[in-house]
Amino acid sequence: MRLRTIGFVVLAVAAIWFIAANTGSVTIRLWIPTVTLPLWSVLTVTLLVGIVLGLYIARRRARR
Repeated sequence: MRLRTIGFVVLAVAAIWFIAANTGSVTIRLWIPTVTLPLWSVLTVTLLVGIVLGLYIARRRARR
């Protein structure tokens, strides 16, 4: 296995563990509405948005 693959797996496991450990509800204020959601769902959405943006930026840089 490559070091990069091992690092990715370690980070993925740590992120999943962190999300699973945070199960309480939080109140989030969007610009106008305020919503109450489980923290795990907020963390999951944040992780997915970060992954998508990271892939987009990596592909954009690779084209140059």
